[in-house]
Amino acid sequence: MADNGSLQAEAVRRLRLRRQQLRAPLAGSAGDVVRNLLAVQSQEFPYARWTLAQRTVDSTSAEVEQAVADGTILRTHILRPTWHFVHQDDLGWLMGLSGERLHQGNKGMYRQTGIDAEAAARSGGLLAEAVAGGAHKTREELAEVLGQAGFPSKGLGFIYHLMHAEISRIIVSGSPVRSAGGALKQTYALFEERVPHYTAGPLTGGDREHALGQLALRYFSSRGPATVKDCAAWSGLTMKDVKLGIHVAGELSPGALESAHLDGLDFQLAAGELEELEELGKAAEPAEGSELPRVDLIQCYDEYVMGYSQSRHYLGGTAPYFPEDNGPMHVVLLDGRLAGWWRHGFSGGVCELDVRMNRPATPEEQLAVEAEGDRYGRFLDMDTKLV
Repeated sequence: MADNGSLQAEAVRRLRLRRQQLRAPLAGSAGDVVRNLLAVQSQEFPYARWTLAQRTVDSTSAEVEQAVADGTILRTHILRPTWHFVHQDDLGWLMGLSGERLHQGNKGMYRQTGIDAEAAARSGGLLAEAVAGGAHKTREELAEVLGQAGFPSKGLGFIYHLMHAEISRIIVSGSPVRSAGGALKQTYALFEERVPHYTAGPLTGGDREHALGQLALRYFSSRGPATVKDCAAWSGLTMKDVKLGIHVAGELSPGALESAHLDGLDFQLAAGELEELEELGKAAEPAEGSELPRVDLIQCYDEYVMGYSQSRHYLGGTAPYFPEDNGPMHVVLLDGRLAGWWRHGFSGGVCELDVRMNRPATPEEQLAVEAEGDRYGRFLDMDTKLV
């Protein structure tokens, strides 16, 4: 018989897996996944495509790429800031909520790279002109545009001019293109051509409170059980703002969120799941062999990992992980708990999966690894093999 604490931790993992759509009910499309999660960390684009697809019934990499190409899903710097996927219907208000805070956080780097108000206005104007009318351009092409005007075309100066323009709602991701070697490359487009119904300035007053309520509602509904501190770390907002957001969420959608006290912490979760959490926490341990193991290969920046800070310990390990020996860094989950590391490689038209478990896998667990590898192959539309 398992102790109550371990059963309670298992209950938290099960609810999180389901709310994040790593378990049924799955989403109908990649766009629906982003709507549910609001923002999905995506600095490693090839793996981030899989983050979306594995939460759907059977989306392929091509289908995810098409959603990015047509602008349903946009990729830009937001929240902490780092690269995130955001649905086109949400990016306007989400940037209105966080844009000024992101500029404040970047002030030191703006000074270091010589980006003052005048320089930002000039470079922003050049970038806007370059991509207007659907003329999506790669980083290299934009580097040439800025370089010809005397701005940095490489290094931190170039990076922060681009980021300033992103946060200022001048540019955003365009339709990806493939390099001569086949690698997928992001392009940039005009923000106003890709994002409908957005406000150019920061949100204030009642509009800002409404946005805080929406963020709290969407975050806790998709990631609960989670704490105020978890949400603050994920969103970059203050804990005061998150608490205000929870209050406003109660007015926008009365009864949509509930509270629970676990392991000495206060959690928020979707309405209707508090009773299930309590029941799972009291349940007897399942009989041995009553459930087959489930393996998930997730990216190290998956929202199941990065969606939490204070309560990330339910993952059962430390992530993200940065190996010193060029080993795998993406996360293997075994029944929702960190159990190893993985990465992909390509050779001879085959996807090679380097999967390293933290302990030798049982025969049943090895079958689960192979099944997940097959699912990854269907996503890529190519054969896979474990190496």
